Amino acid sequence: MNENETPKIASLDTPYAKEQYRKFQKQHRQLIFKRRRLAVLFAVAAFAAIVMGVQIFNEQRHLSELKEIKTETIAKSAEIDNQVSGLKQDVELLKDENYVAKLARSRFYYSKEDELIFVLPDSANTHTDKQAAEK
Repeated sequence: MNENETPKIASLDTPYAKEQYRKFQKQHRQLIFKRRRLAVLFAVAAFAAIVMGVQIFNEQRHLSELKEIKTETIAKSAEIDNQVSGLKQDVELLKDENYVAKLARSRFYYSKEDELIFVLPDSANTHTDKQAAEK
């Protein structure tokens, strides 16, 4: 058949044919309605999935930041605990009178009665003192 030829099929105008055509049109409209409803439902579900995905991503990022802060805080806490234990040891040592007296004599050059203190320069300290004086 050529494209230019008209088809030789004619439709019947009987009541049965008209009824069948109306049923076909009704079914076609229902099919289109169902497809549109399905498309809208899919669009809403896709939108909800995207929103939830963004929320999950933000929460994951926030959680990782909190984990970093937690590790830093734990490290600082351990460092402070070490400092506290060192300071407690110092307090215990400062309760001993002999230690305090020895500390005062070595740092502040206090002496007992009839005691002479001779300060001898260390070779390393003298060397660094000379360098500091030159600057």
